[in-house]
Amino acid sequence: MSTAAVLVIGNEILSGRTRDANVAYLGAELAGLGITLAEVRMVRDDTDAIVEALNHLRRTFTYVFTSGGIGPTHDDITAAAVAAAFGVALERDPEAVGLLAVRYGAEDLNAARLKMADVPKGATLIANPVSQAPGFRVENVFVLAGVPRILQAMFDGLKGSLVGGPPQQSRSITLAVREGDLADGLALIQAAHPETEIGSYPSFTEGRSLVTVVARGIHGTRLDEALAETRALAKRLGAPVLDP
Repeated sequence: MSTAAVLVIGNEILSGRTRDANVAYLGAELAGLGITLAEVRMVRDDTDAIVEALNHLRRTFTYVFTSGGIGPTHDDITAAAVAAAFGVALERDPEAVGLLAVRYGAEDLNAARLKMADVPKGATLIANPVSQAPGFRVENVFVLAGVPRILQAMFDGLKGSLVGGPPQQSRSITLAVREGDLADGLALIQAAHPETEIGSYPSFTEGRSLVTVVARGIHGTRLDEALAETRALAKRLGAPVLDP
């Protein structure tokens, strides 16, 4: 099974100033490709932190996707950090320069914008149909923009190169029950279906406790079996099932 990790880079994410919207998108897209998103890390705009995290993730998972830090400002250090992680030089890519020249025009292609054409030696570019400033790939690491609209456009163009498996599926039901009352029975159902990931997610609505049970996996029939057993458990507990 192919696995993936996401490395979110940026002080603005960790400070709470900007909310990350990329992890949920990548998780859903990867699941559809049969690739399990197994880990997410968030680090500051700090070269040592990026290098340490990236070297661990790229050696552990099939694919690594980074988001953020490839713009034109002083704190956009992701490209240099990726080069350091792989032990290669940072070079100005002629194709990237050409793309930026089309985007900005020669008169506005200043030193800051040219920084976005610097990539690790040996990297291949990832197209950016939104603003032209490319991302890049080094081995199993895909370096993407932090802006969600741009990241999504980049990923849409590269996902055909990823090798996955059967797409992940999910089924869910919501029960009017306290999660603690459901826990023991749900643990037994999980043990009986090791190939299925079963999660419980509590909420409190209109004065009553609710739990949504979600089953995920690649075999639809097994998901149905796990939820059928969950319905039977709810019946034994006298817990109404709110979803049909």
